[in-house]
Amino acid sequence: MPQTPHVEKHFTAGELVRDIVIGMSDGLTVPFALAAGLSGAVSSTTIVVTAGLAEIAAGSIAMGLGGYLAARSDAEHYSSERRREQLEIKEKTDVEKTEVSDIFQQYGLTAEQSAPLVEALSQKPDAWIDFMMRFELGLEEPDPKRAFSSAITIALSYIVGGLIPLSPYILLPVARTALLTSVVVTLLALLIFGYIKGRFTGTNPLRSGIQTALIGGLAAAVAFFIARLI
Repeated sequence: MPQTPHVEKHFTAGELVRDIVIGMSDGLTVPFALAAGLSGAVSSTTIVVTAGLAEIAAGSIAMGLGGYLAARSDAEHYSSERRREQLEIKEKTDVEKTEVSDIFQQYGLTAEQSAPLVEALSQKPDAWIDFMMRFELGLEEPDPKRAFSSAITIALSYIVGGLIPLSPYILLPVARTALLTSVVVTLLALLIFGYIKGRFTGTNPLRSGIQTALIGGLAAAVAFFIARLI
């Protein structure tokens, strides 16, 4: 009897989604707070749009640079730890073998059962180092292109997110009218964004949407009141 092939479906774009979430969430809240804060001081939307676009430009550059530096830091940390492991398996071979055995025993193997595995692994230095990096230190080798792609993804997500709350000020001439429209548009965008994020990450989409809207709305409200006080 023919059997249906078993196909495993796993979500593997976690880093990309994280970058989009970082850029989009900040883009939706910070420009909104700035525009909303200015709405109480001016009646025309021209100044609000100019200030908002300037903030989006500066914010996207800053956020992108932050993503780049964070990814570079991860890569440098991984390289540093890998060099340390290379040195340790040469200078402290017995200690490292004991650590490998301990790891296997954490998964239910006895010392006797793990001994041949330890010896086999010790014959392949690169694989041994990979094993220690993953199971002892919990580190995965970063993608060498990660820093640049992270910077671009965060920056573009910030721009897209920032244009959403600013769009009513671009389309409407009266600041107060644009503010009310921006509040509705921003909350709706947060809800949709959270729903889509939930679909991609495997969590409950509706709960993710509501949670994102509540958290993003609260952050935007706090930022708005701070901007009004200043």
